Amino acid sequence: MSKNEATNDTTDTTDSSGLALDRRGFMKTGAAGAAAAGLGLGFGLSSLVEADDYRDALVEHTGEWRASCCAGCTSWCAAQVLVDDETGRAIRTRGNEHSDVHGTNDCVRQDLAIQQLYDPDRLKQPMRRTNPEKGKDADPEFEPISWEEAIEEIADKIIELRDNEETHKSMVTRGRYTYLRPILYSHFPQIIGTPNNISHSSICAEAEKAGPMFTEGEWAYRQYDVTETRYVICWGADPISTNRQVSHYNNKWGDVLDQAEVAVVEPRLSATATKADEWLPVEPGYDGAIATAMAHVILTEGLWNREFVGEFEDGTNRFVEGEEVDLDTFDESENSYGVVQWWNRELKDRTPEWAEAESGVSADQIARVARRFAQAGPNAISWLGGGPAMQVRGTYTAMAVHALNGLVGSVGNEGGTLYAPDDGTASLPGADEFTDEIAEQGLAYPEEHGTGDKIDQRGSLELPALKGGQSGGGVVTNNAADGILEEDPMEIELLISYWNNYAFSNPENQRWLEALEKIPFHVTIETHPSETAWFADIVLPATHHQFERWGQLRSTANGRRSINLHQPVLADDPDDPEDVLDNGRLWDVKTDETEIVYLIAEELADRGFDNLLEYCEQYEDPETGLSPSEEYGGDSFRDREIRAQAFSRNAIKLRMQPMWDPDVEAPPGDEFSSWEEFREVGVWNSDHWDYRHRWPSEGGEFPTATGRFEFFSETLRVGPDTDVDPDDDIEPEFDVGDPAGLEGHADRHGTDVDDVLETCKYLARTDGEPHAYVPHYEEPYDVGGEGDYPFKLVDYKDRLNREGRSANTTWLHEFKDANPGDEPGEDVAKINPRDAAELGIEDGDEIVVSSPVGEIEVTAKLWEGAKPGTIAKTYGQGHWAYGRVASEEFGEKERGGNNNNLIPAEYDRLSGSTVFYGDVRVDVEKR
Repeated sequence: MSKNEATNDTTDTTDSSGLALDRRGFMKTGAAGAAAAGLGLGFGLSSLVEADDYRDALVEHTGEWRASCCAGCTSWCAAQVLVDDETGRAIRTRGNEHSDVHGTNDCVRQDLAIQQLYDPDRLKQPMRRTNPEKGKDADPEFEPISWEEAIEEIADKIIELRDNEETHKSMVTRGRYTYLRPILYSHFPQIIGTPNNISHSSICAEAEKAGPMFTEGEWAYRQYDVTETRYVICWGADPISTNRQVSHYNNKWGDVLDQAEVAVVEPRLSATATKADEWLPVEPGYDGAIATAMAHVILTEGLWNREFVGEFEDGTNRFVEGEEVDLDTFDESENSYGVVQWWNRELKDRTPEWAEAESGVSADQIARVARRFAQAGPNAISWLGGGPAMQVRGTYTAMAVHALNGLVGSVGNEGGTLYAPDDGTASLPGADEFTDEIAEQGLAYPEEHGTGDKIDQRGSLELPALKGGQSGGGVVTNNAADGILEEDPMEIELLISYWNNYAFSNPENQRWLEALEKIPFHVTIETHPSETAWFADIVLPATHHQFERWGQLRSTANGRRSINLHQPVLADDPDDPEDVLDNGRLWDVKTDETEIVYLIAEELADRGFDNLLEYCEQYEDPETGLSPSEEYGGDSFRDREIRAQAFSRNAIKLRMQPMWDPDVEAPPGDEFSSWEEFREVGVWNSDHWDYRHRWPSEGGEFPTATGRFEFFSETLRVGPDTDVDPDDDIEPEFDVGDPAGLEGHADRHGTDVDDVLETCKYLARTDGEPHAYVPHYEEPYDVGGEGDYPFKLVDYKDRLNREGRSANTTWLHEFKDANPGDEPGEDVAKINPRDAAELGIEDGDEIVVSSPVGEIEVTAKLWEGAKPGTIAKTYGQGHWAYGRVASEEFGEKERGGNNNNLIPAEYDRLSGSTVFYGDVRVDVEKR
């Protein structure tokens, strides 16, 4: 059916289940019928909405609170779900009282999850594309098929690639996940024989991890000891709105404001900035200038922490503006490495006055915040967010921001920046013994072909992606589109994507539309229709994380780590696979990381390739010792579905066994006597972080090349595992083993570090200013000339955004003014009134915002919270295929504008991170 026919035809063709079969086959049930089925109630959507007291009526239902976990953001809060006794419907959520991270505190994202669960637009059964043409304007003409048919088609394609010895032409991409992810994301592609497993990580916050990696040796998110802190500087972080552990920080922020001072470095007035003592409205991209100027103040005024950093031998402060310091005059602490080199090569001239000229923030304010921060140390936090880091030259800014924690001794210290205590979860059974010769050949393909290690071209000269310090150790998510289009290092013929919408969530996503058009066989696993699913050949409906599946995530805050359990709470007995299948799901949906893998494994075994099934049969129930096939026999597809659910249950029990089995060793924390006890509680808590235990002066060691906190980064130079004696010359000679650090990456490509840096668009050099191995400021790399594009785009995340998946909920639009400056039901671009006056733009005008790569049409909002010269806009709108609420007209017209249409495909190449901030120039015109 054509689009015009579908648009004008008001009669749906439906199958016996009520699923319509026309071009809108994503959405196919009448509103009342879908609501009745979805809610498990005896009335339709219109009756529910018209009832004045329906919310109160639902709350008054009696039921049972059941433990689960929210995956609405990377807070990953332990949750409890109230399930109604009569209907089996989830009617309320809250934080889990047993969590030592956040307790019963939660945020609105949990409530939005219920709207997602019962959304009539959810995918309800597998679908198959019938239109071979692919494109944004090509109607997929989906038809419903059975799970059995879908699995058979997927198995056929896998066998075809194996028969042709072309397994490297397959690819798996993931977005939101649980820690059962190795099954589908790692082990499945290994056994099939593809190197191409691509995560969403580098469009999330990889550059935010790079700063701590190359100073402290930790490629991980931090937690912040807000209950004990006395000063907080938030750099592009908005902890009460969209940062990790929103529920905990929201709960504690009132106490923070009572006991501590808060400063926010941010181009727009964020939610946290509205509560802060100081707002430093930085020019986008110039955070590094402020951070290095603050370090200059701390050193010249003698405010550094002597215990952590060291002291001049005679007690005389030689950190004097413009003057170099003799290394021999400073007695550096055993905790610290390279502070004098940092001063000599970067900081000596970085005065607040210099930073004011660069950043637009007054010198007096920069100096005042630096002093107050240092005076509060070590109970002080320099809180690194994505804004300063996810820029073309963001790694060095991230290092400069995190180095402030080193100067004041707050690293791992009370009231400072902490990491997570060990969680002790068990590793899942491995896949090595099930990887045959054909698979090995596919996995090794990139070593002999192309420029990168995988389809995202990580590890190429242009994309070091130094996760953990290793060349090509990270992911360059957005560049996978270029790899597909260029067929470098291989052509892709099979894509399995789950819980990601790369066609929407990646900058310059027009490239992804082209890439997805090119792939001949694409399977996607999602809860909702999406822009990515629009290009798929098979669409598989996924279980909802919070209500319908097994899984595990973890939270880190309040000095602890918690392990949080997902379980199918709608089933009365989640341990019974048949009860889960019959009562634990709203629609005919399955879990991506476990059930779908098992079903594919059985189908492949029918075709003579049983390696994947043998791998799955390793997953025995740790209580009974039975594998899925030993516990449940039978030859029907229903029997296979039961075994797949048993596999899912076994996987989570194995993963969590140290938490619940007294006979298995676990790190210090909560103790449980059985699986059932743990499942009912739903959360395990570690002991509290041991302050200062990594400090060498306390008998510890930082995981850096020197074992110390590095102000001169040997870890960036040679990687964390190279043995560097911190008492040797600052640049000792050494031999690189595995390609690690910048020198290892350069050796890998037969060049030198300066060539790598120039190729990757950094200004630093190994023997110049700025210097390659110290935290420093680099002028932002702009995309678009100031003459044609006079404004800088300030992109930021919606506090009601459930990892991008709440756009089809009515509440997100109804309460959009929860974001400072936004308007309910509108998608607005915020512009400072002074800029608007010059352009003749008034509040409510329709405007076009354009960049060198695209344009969007939105509504103008005059707002003093937008720094002059910027356009501030919340990310999350602009969907055209995510549902009837998210789009203006499903499949045809977007609602609002997608920021990613404006943001070019650029990278902080040392980390592999996609650029979202500080570098994107735009123009604004009245429509």
